[in-house]
Amino acid sequence: MTPKPPRLHACDKTGINRFPFVGSDPEVASFFVCVFICESFGLYCVLESSMASTSMPQKRYYRQRAHANPMAHHTFDYPVCPEEMDWSKLYPELIPGPSSETEAPKVEFADIGCGYGGLLVELSPLFPDKLMLGLEIRVKVSDYVQDRIRSLREKNPGSYQNIACLRSNAMKYLPNFFFKGQGLVYTITDVEEVHLWMVKHFSEHPLFARVPEEDLVDDVIISRLSSCTEEGKKVQRNGGKTYLAVFRRIEDPL
Repeated sequence: MTPKPPRLHACDKTGINRFPFVGSDPEVASFFVCVFICESFGLYCVLESSMASTSMPQKRYYRQRAHANPMAHHTFDYPVCPEEMDWSKLYPELIPGPSSETEAPKVEFADIGCGYGGLLVELSPLFPDKLMLGLEIRVKVSDYVQDRIRSLREKNPGSYQNIACLRSNAMKYLPNFFFKGQGLVYTITDVEEVHLWMVKHFSEHPLFARVPEEDLVDDVIISRLSSCTEEGKKVQRNGGKTYLAVFRRIEDPL
């Protein structure tokens, strides 16, 4: 079988941009990746063969500052309300298209500030029938998670179909994606002042109640919150401490 022409991508040193140019020489299609570096422009040209096996993205091409200003001006795509969100683009194997009359399942897990997606990947096989969404404000980091999930799906057919990632600002647009009154809120940080601030405000809110620690003993998510994320692993390596609190959304009496 004659291999398809390879695709040529232009990218900067942070990662591959999706602007393919179709090549014409089938001889080079037997190679997986050939990287040309033009230092004067800081440009990488990555030649990918369509016959190559799927590879996982490499974090060094997606590095970015640890924090982004949520109050800064950003451009995001978001629905006007949860009813208008087309989830089929993120979960194509599990959710029918918008023209279907079948009721689509709801996203039940949201990882706010999902980083490089470690928690999503860890929880996916534990809750295969639950849809999970990671929200990340940083461009390159969200690109990495999306590429990571895409690679995992291709390498493991039938698996990781229940997780996805969107670049968004949860402080502004969370109500655009999710209905009110959904479940539990897990908070974790290695900064005690931040922990106390979150506990204070959730505890003072009339629609949230803190879940007692004894009720969390059998919760499989708890132990993974500090061991499956980039920040959690960093804290463990440095011998730091994390602070956890879980709150339950209670029914609005009104």
